[in-house]
Amino acid sequence: MYKALYRKYRPMTFDDVVSQPHITTTLRNQLMSGKTAHAYLFTGSRGTGKTTCARILAKALNCLDPVDGNPCLECEICRDAEENALSDIIEIDAASNNGVDDIRDLRDGAVYTAERCRYKVYIIDEVHMLSKEAFNALLKIMEEPPPHVKFILATTEIHKVLPTILSRCQRYDFRRILPKDITERLLYVAEKENISLDREAAELIAKTADGGMRDALSLLDQCIAFSENVTLDIVSGAAGIAGREPVFDIMEAVADKNAGKAAEVIDSLYGMSKDMQKLCDELISQFRNVMIAKAVPNNINLLACMPSELERIKALADRLSLDEIMHILEILQAGNERIARVSSKRVEIEMCLLKLCSQTAGQSVQAAASGTELTAKLDMLEQKLAAVQQNSYNNIQPVQNNNNYQTAPQHTAYSKPAAPQNQGGGDLSKMKPEDFVREERWTDILEKFAEICPSVNGALSGSYAMTGGGFMLIYTENSFFLQLLRNKENAEKLQEAIRIITGKTYAIRAKCTAKPAESGDKLKGILDKAKENNIPVE
Repeated sequence: MYKALYRKYRPMTFDDVVSQPHITTTLRNQLMSGKTAHAYLFTGSRGTGKTTCARILAKALNCLDPVDGNPCLECEICRDAEENALSDIIEIDAASNNGVDDIRDLRDGAVYTAERCRYKVYIIDEVHMLSKEAFNALLKIMEEPPPHVKFILATTEIHKVLPTILSRCQRYDFRRILPKDITERLLYVAEKENISLDREAAELIAKTADGGMRDALSLLDQCIAFSENVTLDIVSGAAGIAGREPVFDIMEAVADKNAGKAAEVIDSLYGMSKDMQKLCDELISQFRNVMIAKAVPNNINLLACMPSELERIKALADRLSLDEIMHILEILQAGNERIARVSSKRVEIEMCLLKLCSQTAGQSVQAAASGTELTAKLDMLEQKLAAVQQNSYNNIQPVQNNNNYQTAPQHTAYSKPAAPQNQGGGDLSKMKPEDFVREERWTDILEKFAEICPSVNGALSGSYAMTGGGFMLIYTENSFFLQLLRNKENAEKLQEAIRIITGKTYAIRAKCTAKPAESGDKLKGILDKAKENNIPVE
């Protein structure tokens, strides 16, 4: 019976695990010294070796003849563990066994000693899927476990695990596997399988896998099913990606402001049934390489590209300014967030590229700045009008902004957060664009904010955030959010959502990216009302 490559070549000992020496070395030292913990928590992205290391650790804990902290793979315990015939090593999928009754069954079974092994080991995969009640049921036995019981928890979403569980585990963070390590592993597997695999094809698989060895081996398996001579074109076809040439053709069309050329390439790729969202991801990845090549030209190790792509990336970096590159990335990132929600993905990516080909970065920045300034003035006029109706015009004070950002109210509720890792502060006006990085967990923050404050969360649809120097800059096309942010309760709830997901406290600034033309009718109405009430307009 055929066995998938990712199963056939799953590491058997800690020595076989790739790109995680900080974890495997620590675990081996614990095993050799006999000072193992009662509970471990393995966290990291998919395909980085969490479950594999959990199984190796479970075997090593019970191996009859361990070798330098590794299981011997020869004794009856190791052999039965590999065949899943060992009742003392119990694997639980929390995605499908996430109820309180499932954990009660675990607790009832844990009190009995192991049948054949030294320890009874519970491996709970996707532990973040447990319900709150199930977590609480697990907490008691993890707090005071029997001496013969060990727990190994694995998760891809560490922020969903209760702090009370985290505090009782030794936590190990698995890193994304380096592309060069994935490439070498793929070449090794191909040699063992008597398959011809081009190094460039292996590098493309490694790049597509995004740090996950399982994804890389699964894609290689798919390519082998098509041909035993795996080339760059076969990998591109199997992965549904555009390939190197079309992506660089689009990038060069954007640099040339050649909208026709960009549209022709999109049409060709769409005709070949290429995934438009993957294409957008590829463009973002390659323009990120261009940005790094422009900003840090002397450190090519930061580039996530194949060696053969380096010259073209450097050529594009020479042609574009850093502001233009960042503007391109902003447009593509915003489009990528929308493309998952629209029915016609082709139209969305065409809109992004035509916008990039018809507008320079300088024009965009100037328009955004003027739009933000106009929005701030409109909001101030609305506030004044509301105050006039309440006979409190003289009590209104203008909101102080840095670089046209709306400042969120700072309240004493934020002054002493629970163990903050960072505290907002500093002078925003002195910071540079390169001081900020995109907040990758913004989607998670919005989900948490939707739970805490569903009435306001909708105003952040399509937004994104950048962080740096203790600040979080929120960019939104909805100017109404700037008004909502002035409300103390709304600001507190947003801070709470950010603190839950990131563990940090930021000084929040919000900025509207809507064009001035979108506010034309609104401006006329507000100006008319201001005139009627004799309110001065600056």
